[in-house]
Amino acid sequence: MTRGRRLEYATLAWNVIGTAVLAVTAWRARSVALAGFGLDSLIEIGASLVVVWELRAVHEGRRRHAQRLIGISFVVLALYLTLTTVAALALRLRPHPSPWGLAWTSATVAAMLALARAKSHTGRALDNAVLRAEGRVTLIDAFLASAVVIGVGANALAGWWWTDPASGMVIVYYALREAHASLRPALSAA
Repeated sequence: MTRGRRLEYATLAWNVIGTAVLAVTAWRARSVALAGFGLDSLIEIGASLVVVWELRAVHEGRRRHAQRLIGISFVVLALYLTLTTVAALALRLRPHPSPWGLAWTSATVAAMLALARAKSHTGRALDNAVLRAEGRVTLIDAFLASAVVIGVGANALAGWWWTDPASGMVIVYYALREAHASLRPALSAA
């Protein structure tokens, strides 16, 4: 369990730093994709805290409550990104290139792939389904970072401004999927 907690703390540290980096770079570049990924990182902090609680054998009621909050957060993220993406595309708001945002999200791809692999391996070794599931979430985070790299990179390298907000829609899809998964138990109990 100690290794599992260390992996979660590493994920938490990366996402805390990433949220700050992405907030600054998104604001400077006026980037929908970087802002969305930063908000997703903030939600992932909450998800990692739930896993840390689970690894400490915290009671089921607290975990369900935390999952509902995470699900609601993903719904809010999806709504925010949909509105800002539509507005950015309709108003043709052109984000500025963001070398720091591109560098951070590229590093995030590598970091999340390494963490996902370690969580999956550790989860199997400990026979811990929660840690294995968190490994899959971390892998998806790497894919989301890849989508942001493509969108922000295409804007910076080719001047395709629309790829920045459009890549935010990848995060919308993921956010809605995660919201459904987090809220499904609460909705079926109602």
